[in-house]
Amino acid sequence: MSEREEGEGCVWVCALSDGFSPSSSGPKPSSLTRAAAAAASSPPSTAALRPPPPEALEQQFGRKGIKFADHGGVPTVELTVRNGSSLTLQVPDGLVTSYRPKVYWRDDSFEEVLHTVAAPPASGGGGPAIKGGVGLVLNDISKADGSPWSASCWTVKDVDSDSIDAVQVELSCKDSASSLEITYVVSLYPLSMATAVLVKNKGSEPVKLTSAMLSHLKSRSRRGSAVRGLTGCSYAAHPPPASAFGLISPPRPGGGGGDGAGGRGSWKVEDNVYTVLKGKLSRVYAAPPAERLKRIYSTPPSKYETIDQGSGLGFRVIRMGYEDIYLASPGDSSHKHGEDYFICTGPASMLVPVLVNPGQVWKGAQVIEHDNL
Repeated sequence: MSEREEGEGCVWVCALSDGFSPSSSGPKPSSLTRAAAAAASSPPSTAALRPPPPEALEQQFGRKGIKFADHGGVPTVELTVRNGSSLTLQVPDGLVTSYRPKVYWRDDSFEEVLHTVAAPPASGGGGPAIKGGVGLVLNDISKADGSPWSASCWTVKDVDSDSIDAVQVELSCKDSASSLEITYVVSLYPLSMATAVLVKNKGSEPVKLTSAMLSHLKSRSRRGSAVRGLTGCSYAAHPPPASAFGLISPPRPGGGGGDGAGGRGSWKVEDNVYTVLKGKLSRVYAAPPAERLKRIYSTPPSKYETIDQGSGLGFRVIRMGYEDIYLASPGDSSHKHGEDYFICTGPASMLVPVLVNPGQVWKGAQVIEHDNL
């Protein structure tokens, strides 16, 4: 349950400010504190939109466990920790294209978790050459003309590491008026990866944001794909957040979520222990907007677990700062996006925009962790 009181809302703010629990498998206490401080104090950037070459990034930011390189003309950074778990991040669009954690004790013990496919560049040469993976959707929808601004052009701001058990890269982005200062932190740990966004409003007017962190997760078994932990949560059919990297196509008009969820705005309650994802669906799990006007209302769980019976692996997805959970699966259309089946999920604030007043900072995060070992 959630109560609309200041003390209750402090929980996730304090958690994001202080980091997560100081274990070897998760973010260290100082990680997001440093990112928040940097986001609030760094001067406006005068760098060109074109990112520096990987050689320059490697010289300035490279260190043990953090290596910059060129992949198909795109600057990327590979993060590696002591147990061999690795993560690959494209710098210009902030897309995580690979996450290979150690999931078995044997020598050949790493498993690619993310589903990605090659995509032709957009007309004019722009747009990512890869779709899928883990990406951030962040839109400023407060413009009077109704045209949203989307965070899309990222530059490396800083890197950090704690020995070789925790490494992270901080990317930064500004809107055209430099009124929004955004820091995107991607971190890797022995048993988890984390993405966190911090948005500071440096302008004189409030801004309204919609956001999501979408993860495309591989599954060896379509019939064995499911999530656990959403029992009792309200949900409704909802199209996927628009993004350059997303693989889930919106349901047909009038087709609801494609799984009997009903039309958009028609709310139901999840009564299954396991939400099976073999068919096509596109849902948001959240408190209905009308319910949020009440003093006390039910909220989605802060964490849930993905299940792949084909590989026998499961991953916990933890949300912080976000109000909603997005969940989707391609069903029969999965063959359009490669040979493997996949699901798409992650924390989101889609139904009710986040209001960020002048001088305020909004923070949101996602952790994907496992205990398969």
